[in-house]
Amino acid sequence: MMEPFVSRALAAGRPIRMNDPDFARHKYEWYRWMLEEVPVCRARISLMKLDVVVRYEDCRMVLTDERFVRNRARARGKTDGSPLPFPLPRSVAAVARSMILEDDPEHRRLRNLVNKAFTARAVGRLSNRVEEISHERLDDLEKRARVDLMEAYARPIPTRVISEMIGLPRADIRELDDSVRVLTNGFSGLGILRTLLFDLRAVNRFVRALIARKRDDPGDDILSGLIEAEEAGDRLSEDELVAMVFLLIVAGFETTVHLITNGVRTLLEHRDQLDRLRAQPELWDSAVEEIVRYRGPVHGTKPQYAREDVRLHGVTIRRGTPVMPLIGAANHDPRAFEKPDVFDVARSPNHHLGFGFGAHFCLGRPLALMETRIALRNLFERHPDLALGVDPEELVIANLPGWHRHEHLPVVLGSGRDS
Repeated sequence: MMEPFVSRALAAGRPIRMNDPDFARHKYEWYRWMLEEVPVCRARISLMKLDVVVRYEDCRMVLTDERFVRNRARARGKTDGSPLPFPLPRSVAAVARSMILEDDPEHRRLRNLVNKAFTARAVGRLSNRVEEISHERLDDLEKRARVDLMEAYARPIPTRVISEMIGLPRADIRELDDSVRVLTNGFSGLGILRTLLFDLRAVNRFVRALIARKRDDPGDDILSGLIEAEEAGDRLSEDELVAMVFLLIVAGFETTVHLITNGVRTLLEHRDQLDRLRAQPELWDSAVEEIVRYRGPVHGTKPQYAREDVRLHGVTIRRGTPVMPLIGAANHDPRAFEKPDVFDVARSPNHHLGFGFGAHFCLGRPLALMETRIALRNLFERHPDLALGVDPEELVIANLPGWHRHEHLPVVLGSGRDS
């Protein structure tokens, strides 16, 4: 079904349109074809043209090879300038100071200033609170038979966790949630123009107001810690703080919302593996890692930029070209994983790329894994008869390149009544 469309596009010299709804609905079929036939291909996301690599070793290479950098200005031989391929209004230019857009040594400097907040030990101290929030949400669902599990359970848990981590008052959680939806939904299609011109400004004001409150009244939270954080006499500037909060609220919980949601669907579609987890609960850690590999929420990393012409599989990636490692495809590469399209909660080894690779390996990995493990384990323990509320074919996958996320996840809880 996908092959003729791709073949015609490539034969005509046209890039693959990753915004195409067909790509969103059938991405794993596309991936299988691309892995074998077009491991390097031209693509387009909204207004941006780029090259895409899909094989596991190629993705690792692009993420670590010094011929590729995150900062666009560096790829063009400049020491300053915007790291992004498009200009930002001055009012929201601080977003471009994010460490995900930087290379070492600037990336290392910024990462060192926030590293302590996301160590396994620091995250472990949060586990009891995540348990409490999970059970609070499940208590609220006790008398309901059918719910949209994403909105009723998967979203509230990481939203509450990151809100408490940055010291956000309960009254402001809704604004935080709305802000993140705007950001993650807006960078696709023509919505990017609205996001750049209007939405980012509103989120920017919200974040700066929060930082100002924390300067005046610091607490025992990550944001207060970031304001005071110091490494060898160095501190975060105001714009760097804004960029760091942007990163925390987007990467810190939006990805986890969809990891939980994807995990529920995956386990419901693989009942034998769910039964195995009930018999061997010690496999939950492994199971969550396999969910990240098999149906993780992040399928494309922030593009790298080629510092010179690079020849790969007969294709020349030109200097200055943005290159996206399509890690969602790489995690299904048969060269790296035995039976990659089989979901196996005990898979070992499982060196997936769901959290990236190299210097930009996801700082929030321990938190995401812990939240997802607790959320899924508690859900299936308290609702052993949980089932999808619609046929799997009716579930809508959002048309957002670089993501694999559901619009909603209707389920039948198996007890109680509708309310």
